[in-house]
Amino acid sequence: MLNRVTLIGYLGQDPEIRTLENGTAVGRFSLATSDSYKDKDGNWQSTTEWHNVVVWRDLAERAGKYLKKGSLVYVEG
Repeated sequence: MLNRVTLIGYLGQDPEIRTLENGTAVGRFSLATSDSYKDKDGNWQSTTEWHNVVVWRDLAERAGKYLKKGSLVYVEG
């Protein structure tokens, strides 16, 4: 069995980066993905889902260095 997710969206805030007692970097940020569709009456509807993303070690350090609120991000895991 394979569980995999791919998200492409925009950051809702700057990544929050912290370092654990053992020196491991941990980063957290929220990612918004949007979808548009026509409802049964023919009107366009838009929905937004928010995803909480956690990154570790080198990815956390890079996220803190390069990502800012509003950045377009591709996340796979």
